[in-house]
Amino acid sequence: MDVAGLVAIDVHTHAEISKDGHRSLSPELFGASEDYFKAHGHRQPTIDETAAYYRERNMAAVVFTVDAEHATGHPRISNEEVAEGCAQHADVLIPFASVDPWKGRAGAREARRLVEEHGVRGFKFHPGIQAIAPNDPVAYPLYEVIEELGVPALFHTGQTGIGAGVPGGGGIRLRYSNPLLVDDVAVDFPELRIILAHPSFPWQDEALAVATHKPYVYIDLSGWSPKYFPPQLVRYANSLLKDKVLFGSDYPVITPDRWLSDFDKLDIKPEVRPKILKDNAARLLGLKENA
Repeated sequence: MDVAGLVAIDVHTHAEISKDGHRSLSPELFGASEDYFKAHGHRQPTIDETAAYYRERNMAAVVFTVDAEHATGHPRISNEEVAEGCAQHADVLIPFASVDPWKGRAGAREARRLVEEHGVRGFKFHPGIQAIAPNDPVAYPLYEVIEELGVPALFHTGQTGIGAGVPGGGGIRLRYSNPLLVDDVAVDFPELRIILAHPSFPWQDEALAVATHKPYVYIDLSGWSPKYFPPQLVRYANSLLKDKVLFGSDYPVITPDRWLSDFDKLDIKPEVRPKILKDNAARLLGLKENA
């Protein structure tokens, strides 16, 4: 990967559909997400199409799905398929995996295999959809392996568009996505690199507190247009967290084109912009030019 030649690294994109047409979410939850993001009828790009999209823009992207089969009964998209698809486009795509924390030690064994045999570079968790608090001991064997392997764990935080407007929120409990629950994980696994995904409404201050207090906790800016960022998030990104804030879009429901256009208008210091757009992610992910 020619890291030096990249314009940006998007640390938050979704593989929403498999080669055989299987969706990552049930139709009910997927429709709620479309409503929330006002993205009705948006295309669900294949991994090949995602690679072409980012290659055209001279960007790299982290790609993942979500394994929440225990809580939802909906089979996941194969982690191996995501990893293999990204490997075919290693100049622009970086594979993350998702392992349901309810799998316990079996999930830990899967995580090790995915990193060692399939080149996975990190793991995605969505506590609300997976119906588990991040600090539940059931997940700890999985975190232990991820920490040992030296790859990041990315946790959805804050409100989610998935299940929004569906009776009972589609069964999703928002409290599982409070960043303070991830603070416990950062304490119990002090070498684990953690990314708090999204501006963490309604817990933005909690996310900022965790990221400033714990040296290996980062924040990605996905899921929101920058024009809606809370002022304290912008202030911290410009100062105390300038080396720990990461560009993420939430593609395909939010495109990097839209995100970057609004980011251009944000009051971010010129010397901080390249850190957010690329440099912080390259360092966190251990990316090296032509690696």
